[in-house]
Amino acid sequence: MASKLLDENIIKQVKELFTDLDHPVKVLFFGSNKENCEYCEETKGLLSEIVAIDDRFSMETYDIETDSDIAKQYNITKAPTTVIAAVKDDEIINYGVQYAGIPAGHEFTSLVNSMLMVSKQDSGLAPSIREALAKIESPVNLKVFVTPTCPYCPRAVIVAHQMAIESPFVVGEMVEAMEFQELSNQFHVSGVPHTVINDGGGDVVGAVPEDHLMEEIQKVLAITV
Repeated sequence: MASKLLDENIIKQVKELFTDLDHPVKVLFFGSNKENCEYCEETKGLLSEIVAIDDRFSMETYDIETDSDIAKQYNITKAPTTVIAAVKDDEIINYGVQYAGIPAGHEFTSLVNSMLMVSKQDSGLAPSIREALAKIESPVNLKVFVTPTCPYCPRAVIVAHQMAIESPFVVGEMVEAMEFQELSNQFHVSGVPHTVINDGGGDVVGAVPEDHLMEEIQKVLAITV
């Protein structure tokens, strides 16, 4: 039997945070039995332990090859990938809140925070950012490259997830840079956090305020305020 990843102290802290949950949350885990998925089992184990903390969480596990139709539905191409979705009236609401790779180390913080945001079904963004996002009418993909030891990375991930929750056109995806080295090389990631907008249409290095990221998205989409 695999040893637990979360100790009792962490579980207690997370349980206290989860007292603020509003709506149920569905965790969808996509692994792979064919690919050399080094962190698939560890990621699935971590998610299982978190889901077990509160009965308002539930989890579904898929394989990106054998469950390719479901993976395609959620635009999943990498394993492991985790989708944090809301549940309303027994329907799954996919906000585009994703984690590619294990959300370990400092990213555990962003995972817990994003679960809370999805449960509230509210981005918590400033009114001006909400207004700017409401003008978006074309897809925006935010890949936030991180490492587990980066203390500034969770903030960048949370902002991307806030924007994904706010806009149906935005997908916010944490990407663990070391697990997906080829992708990191493709986008010339040399430091983290590094947010890539629309697969290289633009990028932001560092954990920047939400208005700064919004400005860069507007430049990529050529939207004027």
